Amino acid sequence: MIITTHSSLQVCENLDKTLPRIRNMSKPFDVLVIGELNIDLILNELSATPKIGAEVLANEMNLTLGSSSAIFAANIASLGLKTSFLGKVGSDLFGRFTMEELRKGNVDTTSVLIDATTKTGATIVLNEMEDRANVTFLGAMANLKMTDIPFELFDQFHHLHISSFYFQTGLKEDIGYIFQSARKAGLTTSFDMQWDPLEKWEINYDQILPHVSIFLPNELEIIHSTKSRSLPEAVNKIKDLCEILTVKMGVRGSIMYSMGNSIEHPSYHNPKVIDAIGAGDSFNAGFIYAFLKGYPVDQCQKLANIIGAISTTMAGGTTAFQKKVSFRL
Repeated sequence: MIITTHSSLQVCENLDKTLPRIRNMSKPFDVLVIGELNIDLILNELSATPKIGAEVLANEMNLTLGSSSAIFAANIASLGLKTSFLGKVGSDLFGRFTMEELRKGNVDTTSVLIDATTKTGATIVLNEMEDRANVTFLGAMANLKMTDIPFELFDQFHHLHISSFYFQTGLKEDIGYIFQSARKAGLTTSFDMQWDPLEKWEINYDQILPHVSIFLPNELEIIHSTKSRSLPEAVNKIKDLCEILTVKMGVRGSIMYSMGNSIEHPSYHNPKVIDAIGAGDSFNAGFIYAFLKGYPVDQCQKLANIIGAISTTMAGGTTAFQKKVSFRL
């Protein structure tokens, strides 16, 4: 598959003959994802921008696996890493759909909890090319708590990923402790806090980032959450707290800070964007995949940009990766 890019790069099959970071091959899984689960109902090709009290038409509708965490899990599994999910859904139609989609993506769901007292979360997505408006019902994802996490489970994994900090209202106060426990168990870790729907941006970086190997915010998220006026100001406030800071900048690519150095990489342009839903989560999957395979961090960033671009070629965050794919950089 060829994505039109600034460097005319061709994405090829059959990745990786480098020394992996994953050394203890006796572990049954590579990646554990702890996070939120919901469905996405995506409305595309709107006749106009919706307004309260009025009605518009959508020419296309898709029901897909939603949530940042689930999209990351499905896409990194499609790249070939053994992935398991720990989350919570309701005992309902959306919950069954979510579980089925995860399994279809080769994501282990043994640790997904079914809560009959609540409903599975859902997001209505009003999509306009590379931008969108979302309305989310949290449902079961707000009920996941630290007491639901069997910490002995960490021994089965090499890496822990957590996303959507602000949606996980029952868990967010304990995120730092969870990351700390994972690092003590020998796992590397990654964190993507995502957007705060209440726009309060309350997060204690000092308790979380020292236990994070790779922090993956986008530009607006890091600016708002650090109460900064610019990206350089935001980066200077937190870049020394975690090992690798990678900031997603949409069509402008990404910039990474590691070991006192910064690397900026341009985006890989898809001239026929269907939607950008899950592009950031796909970026995360590409970065962590390459990281766990032992690639230098600049190559991790390069693959992340590619995977993010590929995600935009089809509707929803996982559709472009329905089949197992591999790449050579």
